[in-house]
Amino acid sequence: MNISRVRLTLFLLFFLMVLTPMLAEAHVKWFSEVDPVKEDIESILSPLFIGLTLFIAVLLGVLTLVLQPTIDRIPLVQRINAYLDRYRISSRYILKYGTAIALIVQAVTGSLFAPEFDIINSGIMIAIWAAIILLLIPVHYATKAGALVLLGLFIYQLGQAGLFHMLDYGFYLAIIGVLLVGKTKLENWGFPFLYLGTGLSLCWVAIEKWVYPVMSVDIIERHGVPTFGFAPETFVVLAAFIEFVVGYLLIVGILNRMLAFVLTLIFISTTMLFGVTEIIGHLMIHFILIIFIIEGVSFYDPPIKIHKSRLDQFIFIFLNFLFVLSTFLLIYYRFA
Repeated sequence: MNISRVRLTLFLLFFLMVLTPMLAEAHVKWFSEVDPVKEDIESILSPLFIGLTLFIAVLLGVLTLVLQPTIDRIPLVQRINAYLDRYRISSRYILKYGTAIALIVQAVTGSLFAPEFDIINSGIMIAIWAAIILLLIPVHYATKAGALVLLGLFIYQLGQAGLFHMLDYGFYLAIIGVLLVGKTKLENWGFPFLYLGTGLSLCWVAIEKWVYPVMSVDIIERHGVPTFGFAPETFVVLAAFIEFVVGYLLIVGILNRMLAFVLTLIFISTTMLFGVTEIIGHLMIHFILIIFIIEGVSFYDPPIKIHKSRLDQFIFIFLNFLFVLSTFLLIYYRFA
């Protein structure tokens, strides 16, 4: 194997590991105590923002040409992949019972889906426990019933919090979809939908940091989040880019197994900074990431595979990243 490529791979992996602690601010609504103030669009689209957008678009294109094939040929990675492949049969059980565990933690702490959503009446609490019991029953009809109850709870919370707020937690809709299509002809569509829903949720949450940076800056100052020498405002921009890129890579199907592993380590580390709130808020994400680590992209035909040549894949990733970022930012800024 080309030694220089191995070194490049290790460098980029280290680069990701160093930068991803920025994700400690993943849901700024949970920890900020200041009122959200929308940034001017001219300030958001700063030279730093535009420069990073173009740089990352090129870098992601290079990932498709160099990094991913290089990683796949590393013997240790191949052995790890072969080992994890044997546990794919457990993925649906992890999702089913992991969802039940996450709901139990939420019910005990008086919240629904996220720490910011308090349970305000006994009817909702009864519905949560009904969903938990149904998910714990080892019968797929009970699983579907539990998923329907969970869907009802999501619709209820959607009415309470609003569409654009609940898009932060869109991965719950993906979970419901996976549970509903289990043991049906649509079963193979379940986990791709989970990738898509989780990736879109991460992208959506990242936009918040650009549109309402004052909340993230408040968290940095009050919790002593390390900024690695950057000004807090610059650090927030970088943090949002890292989080958006992670979500985007999950959607397009690049390095999913590695990304899931890195994110799991980061979410565990942020627990030491934000404590119980972080555990409650991200427990369900942990179960999803465990599934991603086990599954890789074995069942998922990612959009990048539409294009056969490496050059076409590079162009697709480059242009698609610009399109997705622009669309998310404009929609969030206009309606949120």
